[in-house]
Formats: sequence, structure tokens, C-alpha cells
Amino acid sequence: MVRRFVLGLVLLAFAAIAFGAVAARQYLRRLDALVVEKFSGRRWDFPSKIYSAPTLLYPGLDIEGIGLWRRLRRLQYRPVQGDLAFPGEYRAPRSGPVDVYLREFLYPNGFHAARRVRLERAGPRITRIVSLESGEDLAAVELEPEVLAGLYENIWEERRLVRLDELPAKLIHAILATEDQRFFQHRGIDLAGIARAFWVNLTTGKIVQGGSTLTQQLMKNFFLTEERTVRRKVREIAMALVAERRYSKREILENYVNEIYLGQNGAQGIFGVREAAHFYFRKKPSDLTLAESALIAGLIKAPNRYSPFLHPERALRRRNYVLHLMHKSRLISEGELREATAAPLGVVPWEGERADAPYFVDFLRRELAQTYPSEVLTKEGLRIFTGLDPEMQRAAERALEEGLAALEKRYPRLAGTGGGKLQGCLVALEPQTGEIKAMMGGRDYSETQFNRVTQSRRQPGSIFKPFTYVAALDRPASAGGWNPTSHVEDAPFTWEYEGREWSPANYRGTYFGLVTVRQALELSLNGATARLAREVGLERVREVARRMGISSPLPLYPSMVLGSVEVSPLEVAQAYAVLANQGLRATPLAIRAVVDPSGRVVERHPFEVERAISPQVAFLVTHLLEGVLDRGTAASARRLGFQRPAAGKTGTTNEYMDAWFAGFTPDLLAVVWVGFDEKRPVGLSGSQAALPIWVRFMSEATAARPPRPFLPPPGVHLVRIDPLSGELATPACAEVIEEAFLADDEPKTPCHLHAALAGAVSGPQPQEFRPIRIP
Repeated sequence: MVRRFVLGLVLLAFAAIAFGAVAARQYLRRLDALVVEKFSGRRWDFPSKIYSAPTLLYPGLDIEGIGLWRRLRRLQYRPVQGDLAFPGEYRAPRSGPVDVYLREFLYPNGFHAARRVRLERAGPRITRIVSLESGEDLAAVELEPEVLAGLYENIWEERRLVRLDELPAKLIHAILATEDQRFFQHRGIDLAGIARAFWVNLTTGKIVQGGSTLTQQLMKNFFLTEERTVRRKVREIAMALVAERRYSKREILENYVNEIYLGQNGAQGIFGVREAAHFYFRKKPSDLTLAESALIAGLIKAPNRYSPFLHPERALRRRNYVLHLMHKSRLISEGELREATAAPLGVVPWEGERADAPYFVDFLRRELAQTYPSEVLTKEGLRIFTGLDPEMQRAAERALEEGLAALEKRYPRLAGTGGGKLQGCLVALEPQTGEIKAMMGGRDYSETQFNRVTQSRRQPGSIFKPFTYVAALDRPASAGGWNPTSHVEDAPFTWEYEGREWSPANYRGTYFGLVTVRQALELSLNGATARLAREVGLERVREVARRMGISSPLPLYPSMVLGSVEVSPLEVAQAYAVLANQGLRATPLAIRAVVDPSGRVVERHPFEVERAISPQVAFLVTHLLEGVLDRGTAASARRLGFQRPAAGKTGTTNEYMDAWFAGFTPDLLAVVWVGFDEKRPVGLSGSQAALPIWVRFMSEATAARPPRPFLPPPGVHLVRIDPLSGELATPACAEVIEEAFLADDEPKTPCHLHAALAGAVSGPQPQEFRPIRIP
């Protein structure tokens, strides 16, 4: 009681000195209210963080293909030679098992504790995952997600809160020994400390020690500027006394260890001991050694002057000075002092590149802004989880950058100075969920932030054609519809509509006469496709496009069926994903969940799918699009080395303004567009300009998983036919392909072109004419 009374008198005295006796009480009331507001309210602003998808590790996965070592480096895992001692370490010999000490992480579905696992492998493929704690086999484990971006307002500050009881005693002792040895004895100001500092500075002839207490430092950081005036110093002391009257030593110390500035990572400021422990050592504070704790404590005085990255010798001397202070204060023994001063600095420099997806982050910002005010996103520390894969994103960046550069080198006219640069974009989706796995909205975000994946509208050309074929194959040929072997005429014709005429033309004016539906799509024949669309009906084609995901305006002109409308690449990706996902349309998904700092899920975005077309028709058209890569306009994909089962379609618009390729495997879909923003001719087809970029990306993005085929759903029969006649193949047929038909719509008779030869060559073989049925 006496001490509080004395503190009150001291406060009044300081206030009177600063502002005069009359205003002293009023001034102190304002200070008191200010301190209480800061301590009881939100003390710091925490930017929201955007996270990638976690990396799922499971038996059968190719760790080289998924770039495991690059992922570990970006997450700042430390390679070690011996046993794993701390989370964030891994041991990876040239051959044999890989041991990883996974860090703890709070996911939207709950907390995952840190644990040590062993990845047994045969070559690059994981064969078994074992818990090193229990010895049990694990079906899969997750490597924590990577931070893609933080949503900052003005100042780029990184800070992670930590409770005082989470800190090791050695770290607290190091801070107190360095900054305020009498912290638990004084009441906000330390007259003895001020006198000692004054004497030391006087005898040495320079400023060696400061007299500010830890509480004073906290008040200065919370409320005051760096100006050096008596008035500011008096205000600092008065506020320190107020804080000591109002709050316990533990509360003040906890605020201090979370507030202090401890270094710089480029434009990013490092604040608080938890962030510093991660930045310098990739550890939690509880895992710090004595030497590491002393280094962090030594940084408080001048973080950039004593930076272990910039000035390692100076940092070492400062760390050892802190250790000697601790020893002098009897906080550590002689043996601990010797061991700690002999230890290397042990800091872990940043290695490798950061996860980065600027076009995707911008897209996400706009989506978040529809729900959350800017102040919430920049100050309340939300964690936004996405499905983006950092390695696929890197593959997309490389494919687009290298692909466009290769085009400019091969065709120098594309790199001319007239107009803007050759541009392109790439978006990749997981067909089953709609999750965006990679997004490149242009070749260089630093030059242009315009996102061509979502913000541009371009004519898709032949990319639009599959909608006509979906509409045509929706009914079996036996019921008045078409199947892949149905014939359609590819010849010049005039389509009359609304008193007008339209005459579609084939590439280079070449026509093939009577062709099958398969040939019409594989060779991208405009005449045959337009005739088919006229039979099906424009309304039906537009309805299919709408149901599959095209939301841009689709005027009912015949030229629509050849892609004269304007759509975004993201719309194209959504629509083609319907084919890859057995007729189910998944909404493109950027956000998985939004979680607040306490771990409560604020918003969850489940996968949303709905039936767009039947699984049977989806498979039939996919099967046709496989032929585009195997024999059609995208056959160069196979020559470029992409051999996995895949389906896709090239697209080229009038006067070669736009070059497209949309293609997919059963697990991944990617759409590539190449062109000029100002809509001048590229002079190249989709197979020449867009397809090579798609191949570059998909070759890398799918490398980790074994190839798998498209599986037909019930109600589809796979039948071996002669492609010329469209009838059942015989042993005499020179070429045989496997064709897909709706049930009971497959051909029943052997190939009439080769039936006579079949008997002469090998005798009757009725088993050859039996359809291959896959339920």
C-alpha cells in the first residue's frame, strides 16, 4: 500500500514537471486510459496468411516427381546427419529411407502434432511410411502447407504470439540479464540502474549502457516515437509507472517478448521472440539452446548491427557478451558458459525460393473482399487455406516463360517491338474438386498484373467444338442421334438463319467428304462440325455449353459453334473438367477454408459438384479427344514426349489471333492460351503455340504419379473396329482402333471392306467379331 502511494506521488511529480501541476491529474487519467486500452484491446495487427495445399505423402508416390527436396527447403526444414532431434529436421541419405520430423500444424480439420516418420523407398517411389515413435505403418502423412502471401496494410511486420509459459527459462533469463536485471525489483523505473548507467557512460566517455527499464522500452514501442527529448522521456517514464500500477510483471514481460523488434528479412520486419526463433533457427522458442537464446537476447539492442547473417563476427561477440552477463548474474554455470560460447552461431539462412503465386493471390484477394472488409484481412490474422500446389505453380511459371521465349526465338517476328509483348496464360484444375492447382495470368507479373485467366475474354475457336459433340452423342444413333462412327459430310455449305447466310470454311480450304464423327473432331473439321451443329440445333449446343460451365454471353449465331464468342480461360477449364470428371461440374475453387487465430473455422468451402452431362456421354467425348492427341491436330504432343493417357483439343481463331490448347489426364486439367493483348495475329495455330507449353507443364506436373487410363462407366462398351468402315474389326483389317459406344449402339456386323479377306486369310474367327464390353 505504501509503495502504491509512493508510486502515485512519483507519477504526479513527473506529470507536473511535464505539463504543470494544474493539468497533472487530467493528464495522468488520459495516460491511464491509454495504457488500459492498449493492454486490454488488440495490441498488434496480424496480417491474414494465404496457404498452399499441404503435400500428401503416401506409398507409391514419386518423391522426385513431386519435388520433395525443394518443398522441404522452402519450408526451411534442416538436413541433419544423425538422429532427428527437433521438428523441422530431415535425414536423406543417397539411398535408403528418408526420415522427416514433421512440424505441428493447426489445420482446418484439427491440430496435427509434430511427429517423426520414415519414408521407405525403392528408387524415388515411397513403398512404406512408418511412425518412428510407435513403429506403426501409416497410410499417408501431410507435409504442412507453404505460405503463399500475407495480406498486409502498410508495414510488412511478421509476428507470432507466444505465451510466457511457452518460453524456456534460459531465454527469459538471457533477455532480463541483457535488458533489465532488476526487472522484478523495480516498479517501472530503476533509479539504481539509471545511476549505474550514468556512471559507466561517464567513466568510459561514451554511451555504453542505457537506463531504460524493460517496461519503459515496452511503453516506447507501444506508444512513442524515437525522438530524443526530455518531454518524450518523461512521458515514457510516466506511462511505465502507470503500467506497473495496473498490470503484473508477467503481463508486462509477455507483452515485451511479443513486441520487440528483432531483425529484418528484406522488407519484412521480424517482431517477437517466436518469430525470431523461427527466422534465425527454424525452431520454436521451447527448442532453442542456451547459445541460441543468448543470440536472440543480444539482438534486442541493435538487430541490424548484430545481424548474424550480415555481421556474424559481431553477432558472435554480442552473443558471448550476453552469456557472460548471465554467468555473472549466476544464471548459468561455468560449464554452461564454456559450452555455449564454444558453440557456432547455428543460424539457418534462407535457402531456395519462396512459394509465390501472385496472379492467384490477386484473384483470391478479390474473392475474399466480397466477404471480408480490408481491416479484417490485414489485421485479424486469418489463415486462408487453398488447394494451390507450389510445385505445379513453379512448373506453370517455367512452362509459360520458357514456352513463350522459345516461340519468340523460333519466330523472331513475335518478339518485335511493335505493340505489346507476346502473352500467354495457364490455369490448372483438379477435375474432381475444381481446386485451382496453378495459375499464371501472364508471363511476368512485375510487368503486368492483368490476369488473363480470369479477366480476359477471347474467342476460343475450335476449343468450343466439343460442346457440339456432347449434344450430338447424347442420344444413341439407333434413336436418331449419333455415335463416333456415324458419318457426317465435310463439304462447303451455306447455313441460312434469320434471313442471313453463313458459310463455314475448313483450314486451307481442304475438305474430306464423308467422314466419321471421330474424324471430324480429331481433325477439327469446320464444315463437318457446323453441319452436325445444324442438325443438333444451336439452342441445344448453347444449353450444353451453359451446363458445362460457360457463363459468358452466347449469342445464337451459327458461328458460335466454331468459337466466335468470347470466353475466359477459367470458363474453358471448368467446362473441360466436366469431361474429365465423368460429367460432373465442379465449381472452380480457390479457397478451402478460412480459420481464425484460435483455430475456429470461420468459413469452409466444400467441393460443390452437380451433374452437367451423363457419365456415358462424357466418356464418349473424352475418348474422341484422346484421338486428337493420338492421331489428330495435337499429335505433336506425342512427338514431344508426352505419352500418358490424355485427351484434349486445339483451338485457333480467325486470322490466327488466338492459340489455345485444353487438355487433361484423369487427375489434372490445364488450359493454355497464347496471343497478344491488343488482338493482333500470332500467325500460329494452337498446336504450334499453345500445345508445346501444355506439354511442358503437364510432363512435370504429372511426373510423380503413375499413368492411369480413363475408365469407361457402366453403359459404355469398348469395341474393336475398323476406322474406315466403322464396323467390327476383322483379322484382315489393316488398322484397328478401340471405339466407345453407348450400350447396344455398337456395330453388330464385321467390316464389309475386309470381311471376305478375313475368311481367306485365317478362316472364320467369330470371337474376333464379338464386342469387348467393359461394365
